Amino acid sequence: QVQLVESGGGLVQAGGSLRLSCAASGRIFSNYYMAWFRQAPGKEREFVAAIKWSGANTDYGDSVKGRFTISRDNAKNMAYLQMNSLKPEDTAVYYCASGLVRGSRPGHYNYWGQGTQVTVAS
Repeated sequence: QVQLVESGGGLVQAGGSLRLSCAASGRIFSNYYMAWFRQAPGKEREFVAAIKWSGANTDYGDSVKGRFTISRDNAKNMAYLQMNSLKPEDTAVYYCASGLVRGSRPGHYNYWGQGTQVTVAS
């Protein structure tokens, strides 16, 4: 029902910023949640942020609070992740996801993009 494509990843120096984009297509219902996860090699997929497609409530993982901001543009069917004050430990593949339930576990989300690599140099 929903297709997601991430973009905006790349190489950045520690302390720098990047903005990731998630282009959504298909049937997105107002009660859907959009989320960002990340996964580093050898580690489990980690919750980053979530926002309801209709509404302003947001949720963030503890490791990114105060540095990352999730947002959306319903008219453009886009979700974003603004990442500031990047640290080497932020290095991971970042995935956009959507589902009917907001949660911090990957199993809460039904649809996934293919990911975009973010590398933060030390």
